[in-house]
Amino acid sequence: MPESNSHHPPAASPSPPPPAPISQTPGPRASRLSQVFEQALARTLRANSYANFAGCFPTPARHVPASLEGVWRQLNAKLEANAKAEFDDIIAERDAVAHLNELDRLVGDARARKEREGENAEGQERIVAHTLGAEDLYKAHLTPYLQEAQSTLHARLEATHAENAGLAQTVQAQRLEIERLLSHLGLVVSDIEGAASAATQFSRQHHIRQDAIQMDEEVKARPGL
Repeated sequence: MPESNSHHPPAASPSPPPPAPISQTPGPRASRLSQVFEQALARTLRANSYANFAGCFPTPARHVPASLEGVWRQLNAKLEANAKAEFDDIIAERDAVAHLNELDRLVGDARARKEREGENAEGQERIVAHTLGAEDLYKAHLTPYLQEAQSTLHARLEATHAENAGLAQTVQAQRLEIERLLSHLGLVVSDIEGAASAATQFSRQHHIRQDAIQMDEEVKARPGL
């Protein structure tokens, strides 16, 4: 007999469960939005009172007040119907109810998580001050002051670094200025030395000339020459 092969269906891979469908029934925020709209529309209709409407049409109000009042009622009814229809269209177009319901769910989850974290924090063991040793108490009281002092020192150190950098630039500029003045002074000294050397040479030549003239005069003054 041929050997029968048994086939087993492959195991389904685990997948996250689909998110719960969002209800289209207005939740707290969607209901509050509708309530705010109704209140705003009611205030608008109250502002368009018959007295205000009749004040815009004094002649018909005086001669045919009933007809004018009927027109006013029809106008307000039309305004109310159109406003509600447009509001409903916007709510449906933007899917506002579903989004607001999702926001309600997220806020509720956040509040529940916060409450659970608070309960866990309350359940943890708290450190009582009198159970700490002297060194721990000393560090606990001294740490805030040390942190503040460290911040102050860092700020002063940064200010000192900035001031030192400015002073270094000033010193460098002054050094360059001194070098320039010394170079110029060297040129002046060279000019003075040259002038002094020329003056000395001129004085020496002048004395030699004077000596020659004197000797010539003495020779001429001797008799028989």
